[in-house]
Amino acid sequence: MPDASVDATLDVLVASGFGGAGQKCMVISTVIFVGGLTSWEDKLVDRALALKVTAGMEPDADLGPVISKQAKERICRLIQTAVEGGAKLVLDGRSIVVPGYEHGNFMGPTILTDVTTDMECYKEEIFGPVLLCMQADSIEEAIKIINRNKCRNGASIFTKSGAAARKFQTEIEVGQVGINVPVSVPLPVSSFTSLKPSFAGNLNFDSKASIQFYTQIKTVSQQWKDLVSSDIASSHLPE
Repeated sequence: MPDASVDATLDVLVASGFGGAGQKCMVISTVIFVGGLTSWEDKLVDRALALKVTAGMEPDADLGPVISKQAKERICRLIQTAVEGGAKLVLDGRSIVVPGYEHGNFMGPTILTDVTTDMECYKEEIFGPVLLCMQADSIEEAIKIINRNKCRNGASIFTKSGAAARKFQTEIEVGQVGINVPVSVPLPVSSFTSLKPSFAGNLNFDSKASIQFYTQIKTVSQQWKDLVSSDIASSHLPE
């Protein structure tokens, strides 16, 4: 949202969008900037450029390589199809070289803007350090974009407005909802509650659902009335 804390939100977008080289199921892969991207773009690029790409074992590593050569090829293909489809490549991490690992499967932070919902990069999970940037004129439009997506793992809103947060929380159709929280998976405190194609089965794998799986449920219905002592004394109660 336009009122989101700029520094805090940028830190979150960069850490979640590029951390783990983007190879996480709950990474922030797409950002919808309500009211426009202009005031955010340069700062976002600067934060991404400051990240250090290494083999991943160094103390100052921000992100390491992607899992395989095939994974890198797929990421590069999706980036290229996005550019050919009209997206703007404001930060290109495809040609990064890490000294000492010249033949490694490295991808630098990559940012695509002007992304639309009909692009393959949006419809397919890239699973790499690529941040897709979209724009919406209102929170209503942003919510519609998210609710039309086929996957329903999670979505977060960044705002200082309680009204906007409440509207998002109520109307969004995802399993994990974050409010000023980048990755809304508070494991193991609560269940991983994805929806639609992002979830299969009838129970979640942790928290209350997993406890219920191993529990026999007892239902107790109660109605309380005043009882005199003689009623209790004359009752035939089981010992």
